[in-house]
This record gives sequence, C-alpha cells and structure tokens, in this order.
Amino acid sequence: MKVSKWSEKLFGTPLFEPLVSFSYLFPLLYIVVFLIIPVLAMLAIAFSHEGHFSLYWFKSILTSSYYVQFPPQGDFAIKTVTATGETVYLIRGIDFGVVINSLVVAALVTLLASLMGTIFAFIMARYEFKGKNFFRIALFIPLLVTPFVNAYVIKKMFLDTGLINYIFYELLHILPFRIKIDGLAGVVLAQAMTYYPIVYLNAYASFINIDPTLEEQAENLGSKGFHLFRTVTFPLALPGIAAGATLVFIFSLEDLAAPIVFQGDPLAKKLMSYQIFSKFLYGLGERSPEIAALSIIMLTLAVLAFLGIRKYVSLRQYAMLSKGGRWKPRVSKPKPWQAAIIYVVLLPLLLLTIFPQIGVILLAFSKQWSVTVMPQGFTTEYVKQMLFNPDVRRYIINSLMYSAAAVVLIVLLSVTSSYATSRFKGVLTPVLESLVIIPIAVPGIVVAMGYFYFFSQVFPNTPLDPTNIFSFNPAFVLILAYSIRRLPFSARSVYAGLQQVHVSLEEASMNLGASRWKTVTGILLPLISLNVFGGAMLSFVYSMSETSVGITLGSLNMQYAPITAFMKDIMMSAAGSAQLAAALGVLLITVQILSIVLVNIITKQRYAFIGLT
Repeated sequence: MKVSKWSEKLFGTPLFEPLVSFSYLFPLLYIVVFLIIPVLAMLAIAFSHEGHFSLYWFKSILTSSYYVQFPPQGDFAIKTVTATGETVYLIRGIDFGVVINSLVVAALVTLLASLMGTIFAFIMARYEFKGKNFFRIALFIPLLVTPFVNAYVIKKMFLDTGLINYIFYELLHILPFRIKIDGLAGVVLAQAMTYYPIVYLNAYASFINIDPTLEEQAENLGSKGFHLFRTVTFPLALPGIAAGATLVFIFSLEDLAAPIVFQGDPLAKKLMSYQIFSKFLYGLGERSPEIAALSIIMLTLAVLAFLGIRKYVSLRQYAMLSKGGRWKPRVSKPKPWQAAIIYVVLLPLLLLTIFPQIGVILLAFSKQWSVTVMPQGFTTEYVKQMLFNPDVRRYIINSLMYSAAAVVLIVLLSVTSSYATSRFKGVLTPVLESLVIIPIAVPGIVVAMGYFYFFSQVFPNTPLDPTNIFSFNPAFVLILAYSIRRLPFSARSVYAGLQQVHVSLEEASMNLGASRWKTVTGILLPLISLNVFGGAMLSFVYSMSETSVGITLGSLNMQYAPITAFMKDIMMSAAGSAQLAAALGVLLITVQILSIVLVNIITKQRYAFIGLT
C-alpha cells in the first residue's frame, strides 16, 4: 500500500512499473549527471580562491575595466583616406568591456533578427505575390549551417573592396564613400544574417495560426493598418516571436565562429565566448577559476534571458476563441506601395542574406579569393581533397560516428522523457519537463568547460581526462555533449507526436491483456515513428555542425577531432585553406538539404529546421 501511494505520487501511476520508472529516471539521471553536475563542478571552481569559498573571481571580473568599461572607449567609425583619395569608413563598434560587449552584441543581433524575421514572416503569411515560392525557399537558405566559412564570406562582402561597396559605391553610386565593417559590428552583422530565419520560422507559425475573426472584429470597430497590427496581430503572434528571439539571444551569446573570423580586429576578441575559448587554449591543463567564473556569468545571462521571456509570455493572455475546425489564414494581394516594398526593399535584403551560402559554394570551387569582389578561377581540387585525402576524410568520419551515436542516445532520451511527461502526472513530471528543455539555454562553450572540469576530476589520468592531451580521446565526451545539446529538438518532436495519439488506444490494448511494454513497442512507437525520425534527423544535422564543444574539447586531440574543429584549424592557421573549409561547408549543406528532403518525403509534412514555437 505504501509502495502504491509512493509510486502514484512520484510517477503518477498507482502501480510500480519498471517501464514507467525507467521513462522517468533514465532521462532525469542522464541530464543530472551529464549537465547539472558538470555545471556544478565548474561552479565549485569559480567560487574557489586559495582553497576557500570566495567571490574573488566574480568581483575581479565585474570590477575590471577590461570586462566592464564605463564610459565606453573607441570610435564607432574611423575615417581613412586611401592612396587614390577615396574615403573609407571603418565601422567596428564601441568597447564597453567584455561582459557588456557580449550583452550589447546579443541584444543588437536579437533586435535585428527579430525585425527582419517578423517582417518576412508577416509578408509571407498575409500576402500572395509573384515570386512568393522563391521567397519561401530562399528564407530557409541562411539556416544551412556552415561554421566559420559563412562568417568568412560575410567579412569578404563588407570589405572596402567587397561586394557591397562594388554594388552600392561603384555601380549604383548610392554610397558617397566606401565602408568596411569589422570588429563587433562585423560580429553583429554576421550573426544577424545567420540567425534571423529562426525568428522567421517561429513568427510565421504564429501568424498563420491567428484566428482571422479576431482581426475582422477589430476592423469592424474601426481599427486598421499599423494600429490593427500593433494592437491585435502582433500581440497574438508574440509568443512565437519571443521564442525565436530568445534563441537568437542565446545563440549570439555563445557563438564562437563570428568572433574567431573577425578576430583580426582586437575588438572582436572582447566577447565572453572568445575570451573563454582563448583563455582555455592558452591555459590548457589548468582548472582556471577565471574561465569558470566567466562561463558562469555567461550561463546566468543566457538562463535569465530564457526564463525572463518565458515568464513575460506566461503573464499575458494570448488565447483565441473559435468555433472549432481549422480556419483559413487571411491572405490578400499587396497594394502597389506594399508590392514596391516587397520587391525594392525586401527582395534585395533577402538576396543579401542568402549570398553567404552561395559564396561558400563559389569559394569551394575557386582557386583564390584575395582582394577581388568574387572568388577567382574554377577548380575541383578542394572537393577531391575532401573526398579522397584520408587525412581530411578522417574528420568527416569522426563527425558522422559521433553524431550517429549521439542520435541513438537522443532518441532513447526523447522517447522516454516525452512518454513520461505526456502520459503521467507525478511529482517528477514538471522537473523532467524543465530539465529536458533547459539545454537550449545552456551555451555550448559552458557545456564544454563544464565537461573539461568534470571529466578531469572524475577520471583523472585516463583517456577521458581532457588535461592529458596526449592520451585524451574526445569521442565519448563529444557524444555525451551532442546528446545533451541537441536533445530538446528531438524531444519536442516526439512529444508533439505523443500528444496526437489518444491515450485510449493504449488503455484498450492493456485492457485486452497486453503488457505496457508490448503496448508501447507494438502500438505507440509505430504511431509516432515519423516524429521520432524527424526529430532524430534534426538532431543529427545539428550535431554534425556543432561548433563550441567541437573546437574546444575536440581540438585537444586532433586525431579524433570532429569536422568543425578541422574547419577552424585550416581557416585560422597561417597556411590554412579557406577553400578546403568551404568544401567541407558544402558537404554540411548537402547533408542538411538531404535530411530536410528525406524528412519531408517520409513524413509527408514540413518540418521546421528550428521547431521551437
């Protein structure tokens, strides 16, 4: 009797069943051991000074002018005159110190990405115009992840001899002078161009799910135009927009690719992600309290942003009443002035944001790209090198193996956690729900540092100890990191599938004598198999392109490094080859496109690349 009450309170079922217990305890313990405890290990180091508990490192960081600087230093733009007499303005940003710089950059990226994503989403959801299918396809292109190479192409575009100056200064004569964007401004630009489709996907889903009768009622009461959008449409779409904006803020805060590419300007180095990464590389082998403290500050900012947006949205009412059924979204033809904005403003902006991916492909097949506007020459040398050079192919195989192994864990974690939280309501249910989604708010560099401290303490002087750089094998650590980092994407897909399967089907099966295991494996899993497959493919793609963990822990032993660590090395080394990195970027693009097509064909529905609305 006591066991029955204990089981019902803890798991939500009066009978103690091994499958239900496992569905709760396996993902719960896995996340605690491989996420919470590593963060706590890092926390313990951050609060230690000379063997005692202390706030020394946090005070040192937050009182240092290098990390927090008021008033800010430097000029936002610097004017120079070339030997030919042309004026060039270098736009690089202002230095507020490392911590404030990171917040300012993340805030600006979030603002720009939210603005672009919301505008594109509203246009695509509410207007029917010629070329809409091109817009629909093109808006997904920036989501094709090509670590480092994408930012490299953006940097090339905004050089004083780049594509932007060629079009707007030399051809159209719109700009009265040349511009060059570098430093923090370059990081903001690269991240905004990369992340805005995340807001677009979430906002688009919100706009098409708005009950049109609400807007019609407002119009009948005299509201129209921007007032209607501001008071009715935008508030109803805000949960989706806020979800996308939160992800952009966290992704910007943790991003390493753009700061590394723009590190030629010292100002681009003054970001938390770059500081943690660089101090980790140069201080290898020591458990640096300063790195741990800086990582905790970054984690705190990311989690506060995540929880703040969720709290803000939960405090407001966004519910819609309808008579049932699925309504048809309001779609109309744009007025002449609206069509002019679409074709004259938004189309060039869209082409601008998809050029980095096009540039990656051009660079992969080019002989060089130095001071010219576009890559020069044609060659397949780098693609052949990628395919047939065993030293290069090794990194591709490493990433495929690590990602595949991580996906196996992710599927098991997703199915068990989603089954437990969707079918049973015990004390552990809200805890498990929160733990499954919280990895979204944990920056990858924080996970990497946490694993460094955790494994060096738990497995000292073994191949799992990252401080033993000569014997360390990062494979196991990377697989664990991938499984934690990419779990929320698959878990949401599986949970959505379970919500569509009525529990009465399982009850009928068990009433007819089938065990819970037989019911789950014979009835439930086949019904949600497409959701499992879609989530698994999504997690696989993102694991392949994982940057933060790969270039930190993976780089400690390049023999076992993933593809992103190799791309970083060849991009940044003195004798590096941007073309070879671009060829690897084309491979990643191909894998992502094939995954999307495969998911769409098999599931016969469109899976958003960021399914977080």
